[in-house]
Amino acid sequence: MSRRRCRGVILAAGRGRRLRPLTDHAPKCLVSLGGRALLDWQLDALRAAGIGDIAIVGGYRARQLRRADIVEFHNPSWRRSAMVTSLVAARDWLRHAPCLVSYGDIVYHQSAVEALLRARDDVAIVYDVAWRVLWEARFARPQGDAESLRVRAGAVVEIGAPLAALDDADGQYVGLVRFTPRGWACAERVLARLGARAARALETTQLLAALVDDGVRVGAVPIHGRWCEVDTLDDVALYARRLHARAPWLHDWREAAVRDRRHRRSTDVMNDAADIAGSQAP
Repeated sequence: MSRRRCRGVILAAGRGRRLRPLTDHAPKCLVSLGGRALLDWQLDALRAAGIGDIAIVGGYRARQLRRADIVEFHNPSWRRSAMVTSLVAARDWLRHAPCLVSYGDIVYHQSAVEALLRARDDVAIVYDVAWRVLWEARFARPQGDAESLRVRAGAVVEIGAPLAALDDADGQYVGLVRFTPRGWACAERVLARLGARAARALETTQLLAALVDDGVRVGAVPIHGRWCEVDTLDDVALYARRLHARAPWLHDWREAAVRDRRHRRSTDVMNDAADIAGSQAP
């Protein structure tokens, strides 16, 4: 799929009560992490991957999300609805062009976007195969917050159910999904069958599960770290500690982290070469 044809949609209507007081006066996606707002990290990753047309679905304090080069959609029922209602608010885009949809409370490297753009399925998601190390750092009981995800032959066969054991998941959905107009038409048929009341309470993984049950192939694109979900104050504190530590961190999404790793590898090679030369000196 051509990157130039794909648009980006960021779902940022929610308040993020578990991030209070950081969200008392600003939307969740404006919480700062690594010296920048989550939204700015997202915009940079999307644009670096070649996505130029980007929209934001706002709700809580939506005026603060306005950008000169960003299209605005609005979820007026953000207080009483779940994620799919925000997704539906962007239906004018979803019906007419491929759209890569991002949660508003995540950060990720552009490589995750690039991998999803290469997927051939009409509906496709990104999932993290290295999720356990992140969940075990975030939660005292990781399986309590995780959801099921089973992948077979590059496609989702199960998603969004409660997880009894960590080994029951092939990864975790990171909050990036891409729909072609044909894929979105499948989603709208599912939502129409469920009815407006049920659709209003639907989360994205529940919609994806309904699509799978309906026989729609949902492609699954694996990544290995380099993203984070920011859901609580503990998340913010944990990630701040990891970003300031000298040790490499698998889930560091920043491009600078990639450059640092390359620099360390280059330095190690030069040091090894110097050691070898020294050992061969007469």
